[in-house]
Formats: sequence, structure tokens, C-alpha cells
Amino acid sequence: MAKKDWGDLSARQRRGVVLGGVVQIGLLAAALADIYRRPQEDIRGNKWLWTVAAFVNFVGPISYFLFGRKR
Repeated sequence: MAKKDWGDLSARQRRGVVLGGVVQIGLLAAALADIYRRPQEDIRGNKWLWTVAAFVNFVGPISYFLFGRKR
């Protein structure tokens, strides 16, 4: 399969790539704001480790919201 440049993508494909990036940045920002705002006793585990996990990949912020916060 040949490598595609940004200019080779259709407008719909470019919008999809941009939308995916915006969603990822939004989730990261929400997770970091929540980690910063909550006291340590309201978070399962270490705040610093959850902050690092949020930056590692797309699953980090999602896993924080599912498993890291105490309800």
C-alpha cells in the first residue's frame, strides 16, 4: 500500500482525522483538569501516575474516568 500525503486525502477523510484529534485533546484536557481538581483521597491510585497514563495514549484519559475516580 502506498503512503498517502495529507493532500491525497479527501475532504471527508481530513475532517475525520481532525475530529479524532480534537476528541483526543478534549478528553486529555478533561482528565487532567479533573485529576488536578480532585484531592488525592478521591482518586484510586497516585495522581502523578494517572497524569502520566493520560499522556501515554488515547486509552489513558478514558481509563481514568472509568477506573481512577471514586464515585
